[in-house]
Amino acid sequence: MSGHEHPQGHGHSHDAAGSHQGRLAVALGITVLVFFLQLVGAWLTGSLALLFDSAHVLTDAAGLGMALLAARLTARPASDRRTWGFARAEVLAATAQAAVLLAVGLVVLVEGIARLIHPTTIASTEMAVFGVIGLAGNIISLLVLAAGRDRNFNMRAAFLEVVNDALGSVAVIVAALVISLTGWLQADAVVAMLIGVLILPRTIKLLLETISVLLESTPSGLDLASVRQHILEVPHVIAVHDLHATQIASGLPVLTAHVVVDDGCFHDGHAPQLLDLLQHCVAGHFKISVEHSTFQLEPAGHSSHEYGVHG
Repeated sequence: MSGHEHPQGHGHSHDAAGSHQGRLAVALGITVLVFFLQLVGAWLTGSLALLFDSAHVLTDAAGLGMALLAARLTARPASDRRTWGFARAEVLAATAQAAVLLAVGLVVLVEGIARLIHPTTIASTEMAVFGVIGLAGNIISLLVLAAGRDRNFNMRAAFLEVVNDALGSVAVIVAALVISLTGWLQADAVVAMLIGVLILPRTIKLLLETISVLLESTPSGLDLASVRQHILEVPHVIAVHDLHATQIASGLPVLTAHVVVDDGCFHDGHAPQLLDLLQHCVAGHFKISVEHSTFQLEPAGHSSHEYGVHG
C-alpha cells in the first residue's frame, strides 16, 4: 500500500508564475536597452572598459533571456510524459546562468591583471556619463526583480545577473572619477577585479546548490537521519528502507520510503490511518515540508522478495 499527495501547482500558483515572467521580461528589456546605450558610448568614447562592460551586459541579457524562457516552461502543466511538467527548467537555467557568471567573473579577473600591467587611455568624462546611464537602468531592474528574488533558483540567478551589471556600472563610474581626478589609469583594472571578487562567491554558492539538485541530493535543511528516526517512532512501524529524498525544483521536495509495519495492520484496517500519520509526519514536522511523499507499506517478510534493497 502506498500513498501520494498532490498539492496543486507544485507549490507555485499560476499568478506567481505570471508575475515572475513579467518581472523577468521588464528586466530583460531594460538590460538590452542598457547594452545598446553602452555600446554607443564605447564607440563614441573609445573606452575599452565601457566596451567590456557592454559585452558583460550582453552576457547578462542572455542569462535573463534564459530565465524568462525557463519561467514560461515551468508554468506549463504536467503530462503523462513529463509528470513534473517543466519544473526542473528553472534549475537548469539557473545552473547555466551561474556557470556563465562564473566565467565572466574569471575573465574580469584575468583582464584586470592584464590592464594593471598595460593600462589603456580612457575618455573618463564620457565614460562616467554612460556608466550613470547603465546604473540607472540596473537600479530599475533590481527594483523590478527584488520582490521575487527568493522565490526560486531561477529568480535568484536573474537577480544576481542584474546585481553583477549594477556592480559593473558602479565600477565604470568609480574608475572614471579616479582617472579624471588623479590620472591613475590602473584604477579601471583594480575596480574591475574587485567586482570579480564580490560576485564570484555568490555565484559559486548558487552553482553548487543547483548542481546538488541535479545530482538528486537530499534537499538542504532536511536531515534524512532525523526523518528516518521519526518514521520509526510512528506506532506499528518496525523498519524503514529505500528512504530517498530529492528536490525537483525550488519548493518542491519529494520523499519515498518502504516502511515495514506489523502484519496486523493489513488485517485490522489500520493501514490507511498509518499512511496518514506518515504523510502528516513528513509534511508538518520538519523545517522543510515534504508534501509530495510516497510510502510503500510492507509486512515483515516482504523484503526478502525485493531486489536492490538499500537505504
